[in-house]
Amino acid sequence: MALPSLLVLYGSQGGTAQDTAERIGRQAQRKHIQNQVAPLDGYNVANLISESLVLFVCSTTGQGDPPDNMKNFWRFLFRKSLPAGSLCQLDCAVLGLGDSSYPKFNFVAKKLHKRLQQLGASLLSSVGLADDQHDLGANAVIDPWLASFWDIVSALYPSMNSMTSLPEDQPLPPRYTFHFLDDVIEKSDEKSDDTGRAKIPKEQRVQSESHPFLACMTSNQRVSHPSHFQEVRLIEFDISNSNIEFTAGDVVSMRPCNNPEDVEQFCQQLRLDPEAQFILKANDSSAALPGLPEPCSLRHLVESYLDVAAVPRRSFFEMLLCFSTNELEKEKLAEFSSAAGQDELHAYCSRPRRTALEVLSDFPHTTAELRVDYLLDLFPQIQPRSFSIASSTQAHPGKLQILVAVVAYKTKMHKPRKGLCSTWLASLDPTQGEVRVPLWVKKGTLRFPPEKDTPVIMVGPGTGVAPFRSALQERIAQGKAANVLFFGCRSQFKDFYFSTEWRDRVEEGKLRLFTAFSRDQEDKIYVQHRVKEQSKLLWDLIANRNAYFYIAGNAKEMPASVCDALKETFQLEGGLSLEESDQMLVAMERAGRFQSETWS
Repeated sequence: MALPSLLVLYGSQGGTAQDTAERIGRQAQRKHIQNQVAPLDGYNVANLISESLVLFVCSTTGQGDPPDNMKNFWRFLFRKSLPAGSLCQLDCAVLGLGDSSYPKFNFVAKKLHKRLQQLGASLLSSVGLADDQHDLGANAVIDPWLASFWDIVSALYPSMNSMTSLPEDQPLPPRYTFHFLDDVIEKSDEKSDDTGRAKIPKEQRVQSESHPFLACMTSNQRVSHPSHFQEVRLIEFDISNSNIEFTAGDVVSMRPCNNPEDVEQFCQQLRLDPEAQFILKANDSSAALPGLPEPCSLRHLVESYLDVAAVPRRSFFEMLLCFSTNELEKEKLAEFSSAAGQDELHAYCSRPRRTALEVLSDFPHTTAELRVDYLLDLFPQIQPRSFSIASSTQAHPGKLQILVAVVAYKTKMHKPRKGLCSTWLASLDPTQGEVRVPLWVKKGTLRFPPEKDTPVIMVGPGTGVAPFRSALQERIAQGKAANVLFFGCRSQFKDFYFSTEWRDRVEEGKLRLFTAFSRDQEDKIYVQHRVKEQSKLLWDLIANRNAYFYIAGNAKEMPASVCDALKETFQLEGGLSLEESDQMLVAMERAGRFQSETWS
């Protein structure tokens, strides 16, 4: 039997599933297996019936939702009209990437695995359930699962066993070739904007990830007290000339730029001329060209495309190994690339949050050997960041506001760690000249009831209050006054966001507000404590008036604690057993009356 042809399809939101899929494609290449790696929505799903071997790699987003780049595939696959045996010719497997701290852990992978079975596909192995919460990260599951997958494929295609795999330290051909222009073309005002990104012609400004709207930033104000350790900013954009529409619960996305110092350091380390201009050529007909201007400068590539400030994944070290000629560096890179060396890699890279740029500094001999053609293989694209919209079109027509906590923390590394997007946004100053940010809006996971008299109960500590500000502004403009908000922060005087706005709404009789300032007294008080205190009110609203209950904020402990407090309310005020209170919360969730939007 001939060698198989492998199709690797991925659904990826933050880039991890894509990275894993591309790594599997490289493994197949080393085994001399013809392969194609593509996002699920970039593949014609109608061709699935004629495929012989497919590996699906997918993550889960939101409350058990598929990633953006597999939603069309998802809708197609779950059509009731699809015949039960339509995929009976297909051998396949499903690898899921998830985080067990979320209630819908790997929900998409589990559901996809089950649906493929219903359609008659032959599942070669049990669904892989990788977990970010594992001490050694997702690879603790991915490595043995992939080893088993390749064993199964080898048994199906015995001809594979006669082929000698390419060694791990031998570079594979790059996906793209850089063709540099002899004459440097000067950048004109028509080519770039204040963010360093290529300008998008007006006729293309249908806002989406591929064609974002260049929104003018109108204000960028710190809203946490100057003495507070956490810098939080309320940022406003003018979207009056766009076709952007949004409702409460929607999110805005943007792709940040790298720090100019990091761009200069990167170009110096790799001995690149940042002003050199190039045109990319794909070396594989199946490889899609990235959305870069033509011609493009190396500065623009590094500043706006390559994620050099991220904590690199294991695949980064696997590729570096292919270029290393220094024995000491090669030995360390081989360790970091191996399954046995994942604990060491975690201690070196993930725990201190060491960036790819810092790794290059630690491996200078290997860095000196890197070829420019491999930049797009080695560094992933900067991923978009999403923020809950914190305003409504009724209260702020033609505007869009977000509430941004600027990420900064210390590890054992000398330099403090900084969030790429929040730091970039905080650095933009619209008082010093026009600042434009490419952005696009997506539907969020939160949905609010259309009925005028249906109460909503919202629990949004810290920046989790952002979508609820949008909802309150929208609901109050529609004459909906049955609104309850639980807000928590450290101090009433340092990080009580929108306090004046809330008090005005309370005085107008359009909001009931319960606050928890955890550090303003000796005993720490959190939102879950306030939820317990208001058990009679909440039971009445939920049991007698069909209220909707919402949670937004950090995914660590708060959501689970609030859920526990809510179930205690059901037991205390409704006389329910523990099991019955669990069932009631599940029933509310199924009916859309319990919703949460959390992030890690």
